[in-house]
Amino acid sequence: MTSVNASTEITRAVDFKLEIVVVPVSDVDRAKAFYTKLGWRLDADFVSGDEWRVIQFTPPGSNASVIFGRNVTPAKPGSAQGLYLIVSDIQAARDALVARGIEVGEVFHGGGDTHSGPDEPYLFGSRRVSGPEPARSSYRSFASFRDPDDNGWLLQEITTRLPGRVEADTTFNSTTELASALRRAASAHGEHEKRTGGKLDENWPDWYADYIVKEQAGQPLPT
Repeated sequence: MTSVNASTEITRAVDFKLEIVVVPVSDVDRAKAFYTKLGWRLDADFVSGDEWRVIQFTPPGSNASVIFGRNVTPAKPGSAQGLYLIVSDIQAARDALVARGIEVGEVFHGGGDTHSGPDEPYLFGSRRVSGPEPARSSYRSFASFRDPDDNGWLLQEITTRLPGRVEADTTFNSTTELASALRRAASAHGEHEKRTGGKLDENWPDWYADYIVKEQAGQPLPT
């Protein structure tokens, strides 16, 4: 008979949701103005005298928030790097931030499995090639920006998750995210109709639904 460690069973039964990332800043009001400019939702601004202040912002469509303030972390301002924001359309996301007056680097993709060199390191290496990844493969296209303290943020384009990355039912955190999924399904369905002789597919809603669910779950897509 195989014994199961009780602590292992408890761990499997309990959700551990990452909801807060602390960002170290030097000027709280300046940081608040910047994250407001990003268009993020202000959730809290709590103050206790001159010694303590905590501010919380949540990016659109995110289940996790960022916190910064006065006496909330001993980390050096600007030391938070590689903070990833997942988007479904890298160019649209960059354009939206630029329209808000945010300085964002050009879209780039990796130059192979290169982990040293003059380029600023990121998750997949240290060589940055201009433009989105040619095949627009998930996880491979990026853009970066920094807050006034030099904390580094990265936009990463993901449309199809790797298998096993989605445990729950298919969900979308915003109408924008759902609309992007519908556009990708429409494009793929157009190719499907070409392969079937150009005949109108009256069951397109079922095809769309199947495509969207499988795309998010990282399963083989319908053809």
